[in-house]
Amino acid sequence: MVPAAFTLQTGKDHWEPLLRARAIETQTYIVAAAQTGTYHEGNDERASWGHSMIVDPWGHILAQAREGTGHATATVELDYLDTVRQRIPVAQHRVL
Repeated sequence: MVPAAFTLQTGKDHWEPLLRARAIETQTYIVAAAQTGTYHEGNDERASWGHSMIVDPWGHILAQAREGTGHATATVELDYLDTVRQRIPVAQHRVL
């Protein structure tokens, strides 16, 4: 789970690639909830990038919410998770 409030400026360029990278490097499904819209902080108006999404362990986007309020749903396939971890056994390469 990745709850976030990316700014509009960085979110539109970084949100998707960072989530895909986290899914790949951790070989897990990523469910990311994103804040969207504008809000006021003191005298400043700030804008957040939305697009909540679900990414599979190979980095494919399974579902993504549209601009504005919404939701995304996807099925977590545990057999697929095992297949990915067998293809690239990242966890076996850790040295403590």
